[in-house]
Amino acid sequence: MGRPRTPLLDKERITTTALELVDRQGEFSVPQIARRLGVQTGSVYHHVEGRDGIVELMRTRVCSAIDTSTLELEPWDAALNAWARSYRAAFAAHPRAIPLLMTSPVRAPKVLGQYERAVRLLLDAGFGTADVMVVISALENLVLGSALDMAAPETMWELPDETTTPGLARSLAAAGPRRTHAAFDLALEGFIAHCRTLLPTGT
Repeated sequence: MGRPRTPLLDKERITTTALELVDRQGEFSVPQIARRLGVQTGSVYHHVEGRDGIVELMRTRVCSAIDTSTLELEPWDAALNAWARSYRAAFAAHPRAIPLLMTSPVRAPKVLGQYERAVRLLLDAGFGTADVMVVISALENLVLGSALDMAAPETMWELPDETTTPGLARSLAAAGPRRTHAAFDLALEGFIAHCRTLLPTGT
């Protein structure tokens, strides 16, 4: 038999398969990837640096959906706002990957490059070096928490009897279907407002 026109295995197919598994079950294993692609487990390791390498491929794939051009906007707070919204949308598309990616060290060069651009944005805006990663980490906490909230069931509070929690029932009804987005807008606005207080006077 001649060679197949399409390779059975490459990094792109491994990444796609791993992400599909994580989207469905919140985890993956190399043998599962191999079975789905119809190859031996050892063949997968010929293309990636173990399980950690696959995690980094997934991180690169998810983060590639973040619009990094937002970090070029001016002023800095408009850039941070736009980057946060794009970041949230990218991870909201793969919410079950969040615990996996956020508990593994970031090694992917393209992702590290994006962090470098965010760091440069804040340094150029006048933030102290000691504050920069605190700001970025806090923003990630806000963004990723909201991305998980977007994936939560529409009804997170099941009220068996509205008479026992009338205030909660009225508040939920008043918030409506945009509660998650409104909560993110409020948190992001408050976060950026506080960040402005970290800048030297006159910056």
